[in-house]
Amino acid sequence: MPSPLRLPPADPHLSGHTGWTRAHWESVADHLLESVVPYASDGFAQFRLPGAPSRQGVVSDGLEGFARTFLLAAFRIAGAGGDVPAALLERYAAGLVAGTDPGHPYAWPPLRDMAQPLVEAASVALALHETRPWLYDRLSPAQQERVVAWLAGFVGRRTPANNWVLFQVVVEQFLAEVGGPHDPAEIAGGLERAEEWYAGDGWYSDGTGKNFDYYCGWAMHQYTALWARMAGDTGRRQLYAGRLRRFLEQYQHMFAADGGPVHQGRSLIYRFATVAPLWLGALTGASPLPPGRTRRIASGVLRHFVERGVPDGRGLLTCGWYDAFPPGTQGYSGPGSPYWASKAFLGLLLPPGHPVWTDPEEAAPIDLGDQVVAMRPPGWVLHATRADGVVRLVNHGSDRDRVQDPAGPPDPHYLRFGYTSHTGPDIGPGALDNQLAVLTPQGAASQRRRIEPLGVGERFAASAYRDGPVRVVTASVIDGAAEIRVHRVTAPAGHRVRDGGHALAAQEPPAAESAGVRARARRADGLVSEVRGLHGYTGAGVAAARGVNAFGSHSATPYVICDAHPGGTAVYVSRVLLTAAGPEPPAPRVEVRGEEVTLTPADGEPIRVRFGGEPECAVLVPGGGHAGPAGSFTCRPAS
Repeated sequence: MPSPLRLPPADPHLSGHTGWTRAHWESVADHLLESVVPYASDGFAQFRLPGAPSRQGVVSDGLEGFARTFLLAAFRIAGAGGDVPAALLERYAAGLVAGTDPGHPYAWPPLRDMAQPLVEAASVALALHETRPWLYDRLSPAQQERVVAWLAGFVGRRTPANNWVLFQVVVEQFLAEVGGPHDPAEIAGGLERAEEWYAGDGWYSDGTGKNFDYYCGWAMHQYTALWARMAGDTGRRQLYAGRLRRFLEQYQHMFAADGGPVHQGRSLIYRFATVAPLWLGALTGASPLPPGRTRRIASGVLRHFVERGVPDGRGLLTCGWYDAFPPGTQGYSGPGSPYWASKAFLGLLLPPGHPVWTDPEEAAPIDLGDQVVAMRPPGWVLHATRADGVVRLVNHGSDRDRVQDPAGPPDPHYLRFGYTSHTGPDIGPGALDNQLAVLTPQGAASQRRRIEPLGVGERFAASAYRDGPVRVVTASVIDGAAEIRVHRVTAPAGHRVRDGGHALAAQEPPAAESAGVRARARRADGLVSEVRGLHGYTGAGVAAARGVNAFGSHSATPYVICDAHPGGTAVYVSRVLLTAAGPEPPAPRVEVRGEEVTLTPADGEPIRVRFGGEPECAVLVPGGGHAGPAGSFTCRPAS
């Protein structure tokens, strides 16, 4: 059993928000690296960590355990200029030699088309590049040849049409660096494929479609920028730096005051890898953030997870968010997969004297005041409130539709209306959080599978979806900590209409109450999830579930419902609230005239939401203050 994690004393003078310094990062890195040693195979070629194997099998999983912890070791070694315990260098040098020896009993699997080892080869190549003076250059010529021969198996291989194309780019770039086999056309081709997925404003989709998630930062930006750094390509470096700067201007808002990242997208078991693009901006000189803000946000995230039991008592990263959570783990993930979290330690490549480590921490945006950020390429509006430190993401764009099985269940990490830093979606057939569903008399629910984005403004976004005879057009308007949802629902007569709020989860069942058209769940720490029907609804309730939420074993979702849709088209308005800021804020006054809705907040000007002939909708704000001429915003479907 490894020693427990021991952290240095907090430094409130240098780090007034988190107390954390570079020494804390080094301590966590060392603890993670030491804790995997008992699971190493003979020769250290594989780390066979405990847990259910992935669909790739234990050999591939063992390589994954080596490669991803090697990436962490590389940042630690290079950041210290090689001044690390000799055992760390010896461990990974031995693993390189054994893993690339075809005759070794724990040899790495060869690189084949579309196979998981292609992913791990990229981590090996990046780690070799960063540690070259201390590892690769000290191998014998024969050992170097074997390492090159294994990596060269990537040349000519097919990959999925997503971030994987960039794994080939960085592997072949390292091969070029050491005089190994490589194909310049494959490097150029992979970079050009990534260009196809650039959506503007610093955002990449992870492949064709609307696949917006953390892969934009910890994959698309990371591998393009690190490739340019490896290759010394000045033109591409400037291109990628400009994009990363625009991305980070928005991305810095994705983290709660307590460090919790917004819980959206796949591979969330990588947890604090969410801070990798923040360090990447500092490393490449592309960051728009003051150095002290970069450290404040990044250290806040790492501290957030450490304080909540990550890594676990064995010193290991599990497949989950805080605790292990199999329902939220993708089939490609095995026991070594969470160690892509190693990317969080990219900042260790910056020397101890760099301003990100020496400047006093500076406030994050959420420390300074409420924030509303429109993220147009992914179809998101993010709103954060200083009073409770909560970040909420309203989703009217990202659905990952082109890579989903149309016969399978909708992906809860992409298709919901809302995601937050303090809640996660319920996973399973009975989940109803952050969904507008139309229910048949037999109880079958419509499903939002392919989102039709209609537009994003400064305080609102709109989209539509269709499922058979049901069509739902939704406009979301931000009102402080609340989201006002205005739904135009076309459905057969007699169907029911249900709108769910945020699923609140904890280790003990949240308190629940409902009356009339208002329902709420309350956690012991004061966090409240509430839904209130403002027009069209006839009842409310709270749905309880167990074992389906990454934030706790018990979850509760408030919802409102209309018992009988009149047939044709009808308008429904609800307020969805998640807050820990004390008394419930007053709800806006609502007036509905046909398909025009006027919302009058307690402390703001009236907002009109108008649905015209399908599929057009418009939002008009008397007095201006929003995108569009004369305070208007018109959204139309994407072509």
